[in-house]
Order: sequence, then C-alpha cells, then structure tokens
Amino acid sequence: MGDETARTTPPRHSADPATARSTGPDAAGPDPAAPPAAGSAVPEPYLTELAAGVHAFIQPDGGWCLNNAGFVTDGDDTLVVDTAATERRARLLRRRIDGSGAPAPRTLVNTHHHGDHTYGNAVFAPEATVVGHASCRRELLAAGHQLHAVWPQVAYGDIRLTAPEVTYTDELTVHTGGIEVRLIHPGVAHTTGDTLVWLPRQRIVFAGDLVFHGGTPFVLMGSLTGSLRALELLRSLDAVTVVPGHGPVTGPEVYDGIERYLRFVGRLAQEGRAAGRTPLEMAREADLGPFAELAESERLVANLHRAYAELAGAAPGSPLDPIAAFGDMTALNGGVPMACHA
Repeated sequence: MGDETARTTPPRHSADPATARSTGPDAAGPDPAAPPAAGSAVPEPYLTELAAGVHAFIQPDGGWCLNNAGFVTDGDDTLVVDTAATERRARLLRRRIDGSGAPAPRTLVNTHHHGDHTYGNAVFAPEATVVGHASCRRELLAAGHQLHAVWPQVAYGDIRLTAPEVTYTDELTVHTGGIEVRLIHPGVAHTTGDTLVWLPRQRIVFAGDLVFHGGTPFVLMGSLTGSLRALELLRSLDAVTVVPGHGPVTGPEVYDGIERYLRFVGRLAQEGRAAGRTPLEMAREADLGPFAELAESERLVANLHRAYAELAGAAPGSPLDPIAAFGDMTALNGGVPMACHA
C-alpha cells in the first residue's frame, strides 16, 4: 500500500493506557522474574539478550514515556544505555542488571535529553559516569523536569536531574572491558543532541529515538531533513540488530518505513505551505495510508510544525513553540491529551 491510498483510513491516535496499542515482547518473552504488577495497564519491562553480554531492556507498549534501554558487559565492567521515566522503572532496570550477574555499571550513556531516557540517571550516578552529547547536557539542564510539565499526574518518584558529566561533539569510543562501544552524533535529528550507540563487533546499534518501531517518528525538537540524513548514517553502519528508542527490537529493514513516513511529512508540508494551510488543517485532512498502522499518529501535526519551520528557513533544531505543537496534537487526538504510560 503506497502513500496514495484513498482518503478512507482513519488515523490511529494515542489512547488511555488501558486501550493503548501493545507491540508486545519479542519471542524471548517477558522476564519471568518480574510478572506484570496487579492491575497494571501495560506489561512490565523485560530483558532480551542480543549477543553475549549485550541486553536490551524493552518497555511495552513503547508509547509515550515507555522507552527502551539496555546494557553492555564483559563480566568485569558494565555500561548502561539510557534509563527510564520513573524512579520505579529505573530501579527495575538496575535490578535486572544486578540479576544478570553483571557488575554495577560504571558508565551510563544517554542517547538524548528527553526525560523518559534520562529521568532515572540518578539511580545509577554517581557510581556511574553519565556520558552524552554536549547538546544533550545543555538541553537536559534547560528543560528541567520536562515530563512533569506535560504529565504532572504521573508518579515519577524521586527524580534528581543528572546531566551528562562527560560530553563529546562528534564521536567518542568507550571500552567496556573488552567490548568496543562507539558513540556517534548523527547531527540534529530527533533532538539536537542525539547519540547512536554502536557496537561494531556485535553489529548492534542502540538507535535511541531516531528509530520508533511501531510508533510514529517525532522530530518536533530536531529536524526532518536531519532525520533523513541520520537514516543514511544508520544504514552505513550495516547493523544486524537495531534497538529502537521505543518498540520491539528489530533489524535494519525498519529504516525504510521511517524514511517513507518522513518523506510523506515533507510532501504534506510543501503542499500545506503552498496552499496557505496550517499544520493542524493539513494533519486533519491527511490520508495516512500505511502510516495509519503506527501508534501515536497525533505526532503528525508536531512533525509538520518542524517541517513548516524548515521550509521557512529555520535552522535544524531551532526552538519551536511546544505549547502550540502539543496543543495541536491534543486537538488531533480528539481533544484528549496524550497519555504517558509510565
């Protein structure tokens, strides 16, 4: 089914946690050591081993606030990739690491500054050194308790903002014992401070939110054109296994669908600006075609805000009005605010 599908496909929006989409665990299944909590709206996170000493921490259903994390260990040293949106979930990640037999982490890498990936940093620091792109540090400190501002009702726990204390600009190689871990900045993409965590020997990449698997991409705080360039960089790595920022572990075939979606957004923006239509008007009338299967479809209007800005000459990652964008997403979501599932 191409982008030209007739205008009959209803968009798929965010919902209450009880009805939100579930991409579910992969064949490895949930960690039997942690059954879902009684009355839990979504399944508990689970570990999946990707290679010797490399694990992904998957948080179904991958919706708003339910990011993935992971860790790398050689048995003597441990590096963590991202944390979680709540203290409870971050401590669960730490228990999973401890339960695997890995030593306590000494390094924590943030793929970007958003709170679902960084709110749990203090669960690992100061024992672990937090590493990230220089812009990740700046944006985290500037944003403050960002998730609290959007979803104040969530029980986040004790969140002590902990920004990267070691930063880089282009590329940095970290050695976790005998495992080489390359940190690569793809340029402005999902945010201004993204990091790809690339394990060349294992051919595994932790892609952060450059990759949503089963969910709609989100470039409001980054760049549409930059995200397309980042996909080319991801392809050039020739990874076999891709850990997305949200959704189940996948392979490089996921890049093609993301590229098609981003180009779809770009075409809508060009048409909308030429016709003098607002991002919300274009999003409401858009035929999503195959992209109707993606969760969090309300992100389309936020992505159009970014695409319109770039067509008007705005620099990638330049600040946009988040209140306007989130307000339009709520409007596109039927007037219902997006639900944080953490």
